[in-house]
Amino acid sequence: MSIEANEGACLCGTIRYRLTGEALGFQYCHCSRCRKFTGSAHAANLFAGPTDLDWLQGEEALGRYTLDGEPKFPTAFCTKCGSAMPSMSSTGKYWVVPAGSLEGDPGVAPVRSIFWDSRATWYREVSALPKHAELPEK
Repeated sequence: MSIEANEGACLCGTIRYRLTGEALGFQYCHCSRCRKFTGSAHAANLFAGPTDLDWLQGEEALGRYTLDGEPKFPTAFCTKCGSAMPSMSSTGKYWVVPAGSLEGDPGVAPVRSIFWDSRATWYREVSALPKHAELPEK
């Protein structure tokens, strides 16, 4: 799965990066750790090779966090706005890229959901919900 050259950024624009190369995977993760880090029902993570991400600006504003007892799953974020940012795996073999930080279509789509049995009890399939083009009045 080839990634179309794409840039990503944090919400405040302090950090910017470029992603290229081959996607090593793209998945939704429903584990409690990913739900807490994203503040959402699941993480949408794209995986890229160690040479497929270049920082364009603001790398010094990256904060990193590794949960005690879980060194395989470090997270990164903008220290100014808190946006989830790409983080290198503890093995150094791949980048974990929060797909929501990308500014365009990477040209690949998620292929699976993992930790499905850990999903939030309130989670509902997106296709089952009403759709609105803008914020509804109610």
